[in-house]
Amino acid sequence: MRNKRFVIVLGGAIVFGLVAAVSVSKYLSSAQAYSKNLSMVMVAKVAINPGEKLIAEQLEAVQFPRGATPDGVFDSPDKLVGRVAVVAIAPREPVTDFKLAPVGSAAGLSSMIPEGYRAMTVKVDDVVGVSGFIMPGALVDVVVVINPAENNGQQNPISKIVLQNIKVLANGQNIDRPKSEREPESVKAVTLQVLPEQAEKLALASSEGKLQLVMRSSVDQGDEQTQGVDKRRLLGGERAAPVPDPGAMKSEQQKPAAPVAPRRVARAATAHEVKPAAPAAPAAPAPPRNSVEVIEGAKKRSVDFPHQQ
Repeated sequence: MRNKRFVIVLGGAIVFGLVAAVSVSKYLSSAQAYSKNLSMVMVAKVAINPGEKLIAEQLEAVQFPRGATPDGVFDSPDKLVGRVAVVAIAPREPVTDFKLAPVGSAAGLSSMIPEGYRAMTVKVDDVVGVSGFIMPGALVDVVVVINPAENNGQQNPISKIVLQNIKVLANGQNIDRPKSEREPESVKAVTLQVLPEQAEKLALASSEGKLQLVMRSSVDQGDEQTQGVDKRRLLGGERAAPVPDPGAMKSEQQKPAAPVAPRRVARAATAHEVKPAAPAAPAAPAPPRNSVEVIEGAKKRSVDFPHQQ
């Protein structure tokens, strides 16, 4: 009886041992296959600001699955040290090539200017700078109020959008977005990213007129052609338009009603405007009729004869 129990226990132990050995073997093989499917990727150890030159202490290597590895990553810090970031890189975020300036770029604002563009700074105040809410990376339109050539000694200032969809590179000396974009930041200058011909327009507009920056949505990069406004058109008024919801696309917005031509109301004529009626022509006198006086005894009467035409 005891031998039988011993054999049962021994057989169960052998079975469980075989199952455990097979399970461990499968786990080790799957772990080895998983490790072969991993690649080393350099990520940021700390937050990296735009325009900042990378150093080795800001980087670390982590393992990423090959199928989930972003494009343009680096597997060692040797190719990253000395490169300049053009966008903010958060901790544990992979450092990719499109987030960096070309090799040899200097740190600072110059590394954030694309090829063919220029950076130009304009003076702003609380009104021009949209109460301090224009942050680096925002898109703005530039409006100028300018007096054209004088006609007969009279000036008629015109307001016109001269530049559209211009990117803000910096406000003041800050080239990075603040942590809290809800809080405005008072600055005295804004640096804009413009093409060379746009820089010429901006320089003339700032010297001959008064600039105004108009913030636009970050997803709205359409081209709006306007005629400008002078005093005559300004005093003409404008019809009320429905207010769209925040973030609404153009296709979702209600179009304003078409202007209705003013109706002409007939004005009653005043007393001095009433023309007197023309006097009626006098009727022609009746032609004279022939008559004969007849005496009948004591009576006397006159007999008329019809007029002969």
